[in-house]
Amino acid sequence: MQLTTNVTKKRQPEIEGFAKKSEIKEVPGQGKMKKTGNNKLKIFNDPVYGFINVPDESIFDLIETPFFQRLRHIKQLGLSHLVYPGALHTRFHHAMGSMYLMGQAIEVLRSKGHEITESESLSATQAILLHDLGHGPYSHTLEHALVSKLSHEELTGMFMQRLHDSRGHHLEDALRIFRGTHPKKQLHQLVSGQLDMDRLDYLNRDSFFTGVSEGVISWDRIIKMLNIAGEQLVIDEKGIYSIEKFIIARRLMYWQVYLHKTVIAAENILMAIMLRARELALAGERITASAPLLRFLGREYDREAFRADSTLLEDFSLLDDYDIFSAIKHWTRHSDPVLGTLSRCIVFRKLFRIELRKSPVPPEHLQRLRKLAAEKFRVGTEEAATYFVMSGRTRNKAYEPGTGSIYILSGLGELTDVAIASDQLNINVLSQPVEKHYVCYPKELGYLP
Repeated sequence: MQLTTNVTKKRQPEIEGFAKKSEIKEVPGQGKMKKTGNNKLKIFNDPVYGFINVPDESIFDLIETPFFQRLRHIKQLGLSHLVYPGALHTRFHHAMGSMYLMGQAIEVLRSKGHEITESESLSATQAILLHDLGHGPYSHTLEHALVSKLSHEELTGMFMQRLHDSRGHHLEDALRIFRGTHPKKQLHQLVSGQLDMDRLDYLNRDSFFTGVSEGVISWDRIIKMLNIAGEQLVIDEKGIYSIEKFIIARRLMYWQVYLHKTVIAAENILMAIMLRARELALAGERITASAPLLRFLGREYDREAFRADSTLLEDFSLLDDYDIFSAIKHWTRHSDPVLGTLSRCIVFRKLFRIELRKSPVPPEHLQRLRKLAAEKFRVGTEEAATYFVMSGRTRNKAYEPGTGSIYILSGLGELTDVAIASDQLNINVLSQPVEKHYVCYPKELGYLP
């Protein structure tokens, strides 16, 4: 008892030392805010960049919102961890890293004489921090499975607007930057463009967690070479080699990670599961799932529906990877042979075979596979067997000249598209899209010519 008392007395001065008196702080562009006495200028230890500072108390308040905390439960790379076991990082990690890079970029641009006010800096930081709020479970994998008529960018804008309108956060300029309507177009380009902080972070972070070294980029060198010409974000001439490597790394990451054939197979199974679950739900079958998930399985909602019913966005904000995987675990024992079998494939990693082709898969080949699947899995009809035999195509285009091109700024002030300025590599070749067609089907069907 005496020991406890002594320890308490010894720690008391330290605890008191952390308490700060409330004071009024002027936030540029946002008026006066009262500090709560808590230290909100936290430091995060990021495995990629090291220590990351929260630059403003309003940023900490955004991080603390349920909308943003939800990103902790959404994996950055969907089902890629089934191929690369380390790829378990989240959208939360990515958003924090992008925020850090935005701070670095603004500091560099200011050092080169470009005026970016404190208010603009804060708004750009808010925009990049919140740029992925609209992602649903498993990120891009289920992008249109639950809300088929809205992109994650549109949903992000809705979340930001909700935070601005009803949650007391001042995001008017951040929304303009995010949507590209802010007078300084270069701020939008830092958030969304061919050389934005989003891309710099996800390439760097995804290569780190997957262990794919081909995706490593010189992000620090690229940021140091950032400049502004007119309203265009550009790269100083001596940074061209880092940009060439960036474009090549992006192309390789798409083939090795984002469009890895086994990842494609897993994503197709997951998509088929959600489509089958929706079909059964609409037919009145009993489906076990969380209430928000059941709501989105039971009906398709468009943009107007989200605008008319504010509870839709709230329910969407309650969905994450755990809702989907928990439901799929329940569905492994569902009486429907299609839903049950596909769910077991994901839970126990029994992934389909995938064949890549240069041309579309012949219809007769698909029909033969579906007939075999209908017999093998006793699903009754070839229509039900379409859930077991999926076809599609992938597209890889590392650089798109003409649409948000990356411009190189020469010492004479001339701007040249990197596809033309590059003298080491033929970027024009890398800018050509490469398409691959595929068919996925259970390995139990064997190889078919």
